[in-house]
Amino acid sequence: MTNSPNPEAASGSAARQLLGMKGASGTTNIWKIRLQLMKPVTWIPLIWGVLCGAAASGQFSWTLPNVGASIACMLMSGPLLAGYTQTINDYYDREIDAINEPYRPIPSGAIPLGQVKIQIWVLLLAGLGVAYGLDRWAAHTTPVLLLLALGGSFVSFIYSAPPLKLKQNGWLGNYALGASYIALPWWAGQALFGHLTWTTALLTLAYSLAGLGIAVVNDFKSVEGDRALGLQSLPVVFGVSRASWISAAMIDLFQLAMVAVLVAIGQHFAAVLLVLLIVPQITFQDIWLLRDPVTYDVKYQASAQPFLVLGMLVTALAVGHSALVA
Repeated sequence: MTNSPNPEAASGSAARQLLGMKGASGTTNIWKIRLQLMKPVTWIPLIWGVLCGAAASGQFSWTLPNVGASIACMLMSGPLLAGYTQTINDYYDREIDAINEPYRPIPSGAIPLGQVKIQIWVLLLAGLGVAYGLDRWAAHTTPVLLLLALGGSFVSFIYSAPPLKLKQNGWLGNYALGASYIALPWWAGQALFGHLTWTTALLTLAYSLAGLGIAVVNDFKSVEGDRALGLQSLPVVFGVSRASWISAAMIDLFQLAMVAVLVAIGQHFAAVLLVLLIVPQITFQDIWLLRDPVTYDVKYQASAQPFLVLGMLVTALAVGHSALVA
């Protein structure tokens, strides 16, 4: 007697395929394959980061032009430039993925390398084009959005590509990833609607150290391939257990540092809210991350990260109503 396919499991596997997540099913649809390369699940923090930057500017208003510009900025940061980042990362990681995630489009042979290269260039040029258009819309004398897009794209390239390949070093690579997901979209949103100051730029770079901790969580699923190919990710260097503690410490300590900043600038209510949002993250770290990060990495991120991103928005709103943007 044979077991019939589980429709719910098949549906979940198909959804993971479209989102570019671990445990995805295969497909022959070229557009689904292209979407999987772009990993839509990774766009969410970039889109949220733009929202936080707009809030931190203190000058966003709910008018049709502003909403349209913010959507364009989210398109640039998420689908286009994050999509470029993920595609180029898969291109240069094809040997590692053949070990860790052989179902991915490139190691599985679902898409030719030439098609991948075309996708990389289309996404990059489209993202830079949108950045230039946003600078024109905002009447920037200095093309701030274009410079940010160029800088972020360069970081994405050296993160994945030899000879630098920042991801070979667990500290540098994960910080570059954290800054790309927290600081860069925040800067883009703030520069689009207001003025990006050195103070808020440094503040978000410090916040990105919490992002470093989040990036470590993504390394647990790749330990086998990273070790085989000599990549010095933190789980490889320190072992899975110690790396999970490092991850949790980075996430918690640098959010608590933001609490101290909010108190210092007189935003006490926001500081209390941020503390309340850190508490459940610590709880989920104890339940999932510190017990078995390899098995429960996805569950931990799904449980804890909503509280982290809400804390980012609380911080951004507080900054937008403080003397830091004056």
